[in-house]
Amino acid sequence: MDLLKRAIRYLFAWMEAGLDRVFPPSCNPLYHLGALGFLYYWVVVATGIYLYIFFDTGLTEAYASIQQITYEQWYLGGVMRSLHRYASDGMVAMMAVHMLREFSLDRYRGARWFTWFTGLPILWMVYAAGISGYWMVWDKLAQYIAIATTEWLDRLPIVGGTIARNFLDPSRLDDRFFTLMVFMHIFVPLFLLFVLWIHLQRVSRPTINPPRLLAGGTMLMLMVLSLVKPAESQPPADLTMVPSPVGLDWFYLPAYPLMDIWSDAALWGLVIFASALFIALPWLPPLRRARAAEVDLANCNGCQRCVDDCPFAAVEMGMRTDGRPFDMQAIVDPDLCVACGICAGACPTSMPFRKASALIPGIDMPDMPIRGLRDDVEREAGKLTGKIRIMAFGCQHGWDIARIGDPDMAVLRLPCIAMLPPAFIDYVLSRDLADGVLLAGCSEGDCYNRRGVEWTNARLARTRDPMLRSRVQMERVETVWAGPVEGWTHRKRLRAFKDRLAALRSATATRPDETVE
Repeated sequence: MDLLKRAIRYLFAWMEAGLDRVFPPSCNPLYHLGALGFLYYWVVVATGIYLYIFFDTGLTEAYASIQQITYEQWYLGGVMRSLHRYASDGMVAMMAVHMLREFSLDRYRGARWFTWFTGLPILWMVYAAGISGYWMVWDKLAQYIAIATTEWLDRLPIVGGTIARNFLDPSRLDDRFFTLMVFMHIFVPLFLLFVLWIHLQRVSRPTINPPRLLAGGTMLMLMVLSLVKPAESQPPADLTMVPSPVGLDWFYLPAYPLMDIWSDAALWGLVIFASALFIALPWLPPLRRARAAEVDLANCNGCQRCVDDCPFAAVEMGMRTDGRPFDMQAIVDPDLCVACGICAGACPTSMPFRKASALIPGIDMPDMPIRGLRDDVEREAGKLTGKIRIMAFGCQHGWDIARIGDPDMAVLRLPCIAMLPPAFIDYVLSRDLADGVLLAGCSEGDCYNRRGVEWTNARLARTRDPMLRSRVQMERVETVWAGPVEGWTHRKRLRAFKDRLAALRSATATRPDETVE
């Protein structure tokens, strides 16, 4: 399983690196798959409302109304139909790629199991809405889908083997069928929106809308596709004839050829097995979770920064329980915590300058405490003996900068780069533990822990607490945000950083001579 995930992850990493050369990091489509899925959903809803206004729910009227929309009103209705069709396909594509990418990143287990688990009903409802939409056209493809689907459903004991009869005898089918299809096609997407809301409940500040540039490019692509290759119907359904051949939409109907090859029982077995495997994946094999963040009330003043910065809503504020003169205290939900350490990096008491008392922040990671990080910094800095000394902090989910093997650089890796309190940068430079500090993390548009890179940039820019002190020279700080295969980017930026530090040292060394003259 790990080998499979690693192979898929590196495939994505190379594609992401290639797209980063075409798009700005904030607009790389692989970083916004979920948001693009939402965009396609809204396009489907908006165009569906328009199409419903002109759709007739009758046995013969349904096909005629669709033809009228497509051809007589091609400039608007036809475009709307095509947008509806291609946005539906796009939603399926984004959903499939999004699931595969989250699987490869191992972001479906532990505290993230709920989001993965609620993805299964979303998957089923998207397909139910799409397939019912094909029925409403009532052409040859719709007839084929209706017969194949109902024969498959008739296999269930609770159905009793009676649905498919309606599509084998013209006298059994009436206008009520299309009324039912319209109801399903409207109700399922509306209920899907509610399930999507549940799907995001354990995500703090979920990204629902893609960046405007990406959204605009996506809409332009859909519009061009709708004009160049408009969606059209096949010949009308005829229950006196077997619908063959039919052209399938492989986004929504990939399983239908199996209905002609396998038995209904075998296909039901495959669906049940695949659904059960989907549900069980977060626990196959059991995940060894790092211990959740812990609050030390003696050092917690209820400032709420950990709550604001937690990407997974694992920290909340509650009433004080220890009698200290503060109204609130932080409370960690271990079931939601992914042990990224971002909360520890946000805590104002994570101050490495503390020497008179033990370095125990208000919130900390038991497996990698802040006091241990300070000890590691001092130990690794003591090993630096070169002319240009660099202390590097890297994210465990990014490219391992220790692979560069530079003797002038000491490397410490963190669960997330945002676990590093900005005060540590000041501590390293003001105590002359190194000449420069390098921060390396995930791609700027795709932090493994969602907000780590964003929060770090804001802290360095002194726009988000805890801020980097103004006395720190930004020329002595370098950031490298790149994917797990972009070793060349890290090497290039490291060389440039060392050159900049050497120039700073040279300029500092010459100033006294200039003053004497």
